[in-house]
Amino acid sequence: LSKKMAKIKKDEEYRTFQQEWTEKFAFVERAGSAVCLICNDKIASMKRSNIKRHFDTRQTTFVSKYPAGGQQEETGQQQLRVWTQQGDWNSASFAGALAIVRNGKPFTDGEYANTFMVDVAIELFDDISDKDKIIKRIKDMPLSARTVHDCTIMMASQIEAPCGAATAISKGPAMSWRLIQGVPWPSPMIYKGTTRGEDLFKSFTELAKENNLLIDKPISVCTDGAQCMVGKNRGFVALLREHEKRPILSFHCILHQEALCAQMCGEQLGEVMSLVIRVVNFIVVRALNDRQFKTLLDEVRNNYPGLLLHSNVRWLSRGKVLSRFAACLSKIRTFLEMKNVEHPELANTEWLLKFYYLVDMTEHLNQLNVKMQGVGNTVLSLQQAVFAFENKLELFIADTETGRLLHFEKLGEFKDACTASDPAQHLDLQQLAGFTSNLLHSFKVRFGEFRERTRLFKFITHPHECAVDSSDLSYIPGVSVRDFELQAADLKASDMWVNKFKSLNEDLERLARRQAELAGKHKWGEMKKLQPADQLIVKTWNTLPVTYHTLQRVSIAVLTISQSFSHLKNIKTNLRSRLTDGSLNACMKLNLTTYQPDYKAISKTMQHQKN
Repeated sequence: LSKKMAKIKKDEEYRTFQQEWTEKFAFVERAGSAVCLICNDKIASMKRSNIKRHFDTRQTTFVSKYPAGGQQEETGQQQLRVWTQQGDWNSASFAGALAIVRNGKPFTDGEYANTFMVDVAIELFDDISDKDKIIKRIKDMPLSARTVHDCTIMMASQIEAPCGAATAISKGPAMSWRLIQGVPWPSPMIYKGTTRGEDLFKSFTELAKENNLLIDKPISVCTDGAQCMVGKNRGFVALLREHEKRPILSFHCILHQEALCAQMCGEQLGEVMSLVIRVVNFIVVRALNDRQFKTLLDEVRNNYPGLLLHSNVRWLSRGKVLSRFAACLSKIRTFLEMKNVEHPELANTEWLLKFYYLVDMTEHLNQLNVKMQGVGNTVLSLQQAVFAFENKLELFIADTETGRLLHFEKLGEFKDACTASDPAQHLDLQQLAGFTSNLLHSFKVRFGEFRERTRLFKFITHPHECAVDSSDLSYIPGVSVRDFELQAADLKASDMWVNKFKSLNEDLERLARRQAELAGKHKWGEMKKLQPADQLIVKTWNTLPVTYHTLQRVSIAVLTISQSFSHLKNIKTNLRSRLTDGSLNACMKLNLTTYQPDYKAISKTMQHQKN
């Protein structure tokens, strides 16, 4: 019995981390697991045999450099003590992981970033005496894919802590929610299960309760237009209004609607796109055809490596596929002839007329979509972008009716080629003008809800000019129409505060001009450093005295009506398609907040690690 008890006691000791393992096997304890100081791998089972096996088999280089016995063993133990006591590598890892997440890069890019920084440091600090120390610090910084993943999860958890972003949101005067069939912002989650309106509303209320978000504060809900969201009786928005017993604004995501408008190209243009997709699939999906087509492109020194596959869920995909198809059209015809595949439409003038029109129009639509994405855009700027495009559509109609085609580059080149080969040939450009008219009608119908709120949206930048209707104020909880009208009258009579907003619009003008200059030079990194427009607007409103508190409340409420859908598309790109639900959730949280995680505080609670 005594032998059995001794064995049990010994087993328990072996499953408890022993301090001697640090010097003998280069392991430390972290979150209940043994972590290797040399390679940062974790051993879940806290057994001496497992840890010794890892050290003997995986760390042979370290063993050969610091063999047991004599001065070399002591040197090795000193090195391990240095690793566990010096240098805040965890803090640096959090900083690196946050940069990777907010730039939409894969977790595996952490290892590349580490190598990149070392290569740069070798040249950049060549004339500094501590060059070797700096390079060593960079090499010791853990940035493996696993480390970046763990750091991301921990930072996302911190911003939802009692002193984090969720608490600050709950204390705000108003908020707006954006939902895509169960994925709500500003506190995102991945919803799985049935997507009836009742189910989504129940999940929404549970999420709000978990994050201490008062459900009575939302002034608007922005959705993807699904029936479970906007159903008249049992949709999510209807249930929310019924629960609150007050009106709540409901918008169909402006970016999503733009993408839907782009897809509504009619039956004839739909047939053109369908043929393009069939040809692309025939070439790209079949491995042999893909290799042979790429070889053909190489032989004729084509600038493109191949064709692109179309994806309905990626909003810019259509334009990119069409543009590449047009650039390789002559080679596509040649390849199909080699394969004895007949598609006479590819040489038909009427079909090609529609095809090149579709190429140019989707390019215009993609430019609009990209312009509407990005951090800092207000609902006013998004609305103005849509209205400006409607004006352009009217211009495009006149452009095709007159045959000038100044705004249809590919179509104009095809028309000139046709005219040069056969001057008597008739091209039906009026039909193309009809396609553009249908697109314009679709825009005006879909964005009618935004047009109705123009005065309310404009209030955030022109309160001295905008006459907000009292019906608009009914959507904002806690706002007195009487107080609003009195304070608005005072503001309009004050030259000082009127000039404040005139200065704001001048700042917004300079910002737009600077953004255009940087975009023209493709300096995207510099653009990210510019102060977002919404921050300029909030800063101006915050300078007003408390006597204008009602106006401030209205302006902040309107500013919450912004778009966040593009973040999910940018986060889960084709290079990050293997993100788990937990990782995707954490990435969305870090991207959808301006809060800076206190990774130094997190680091202090952890054992310092190195690569």
